[in-house]
Amino acid sequence: PLGVLRLLQLLAGAAFWITIATSRYQGPVHFALFVSVLFWLLTLGLYFLTLLGKHELVPVLGARWLLVNVAHDLLAAALYGAATGIMIHQTRLHSYCNLKDYPLPCAYHAFLAAAVCGGLCLGLYLFSALYGCCRRYQGEQDVV
Repeated sequence: PLGVLRLLQLLAGAAFWITIATSRYQGPVHFALFVSVLFWLLTLGLYFLTLLGKHELVPVLGARWLLVNVAHDLLAAALYGAATGIMIHQTRLHSYCNLKDYPLPCAYHAFLAAAVCGGLCLGLYLFSALYGCCRRYQGEQDVV
């Protein structure tokens, strides 16, 4: 189940940062883009290290791989929560151009889509952290 969650996190995270990167953004949206790209890369690294079974090669953290994954997921959920809040705020700021015949280019729809993707990422990372905590509570030490 964790592998499927990681793939969904990668897809939703990619949708989040691609949606932001293709729009005209400024100000606090830079933070949301930073969070999404950072955790997309970290999740990709965790996924491949776990998939290949090479997490023992990571110094200090390899022995506590389940705990590292839970900490990563909790931090990602917290920062994606902030990024989603930023995108919701930006969507509200650009709601003036959500009119049928508005002639100028507007980032409202891109920000709305990014807010939805950010909320999806937040939920996926929280669910993954909950799954890891349950495994840890059951006495498991490894992700697999």
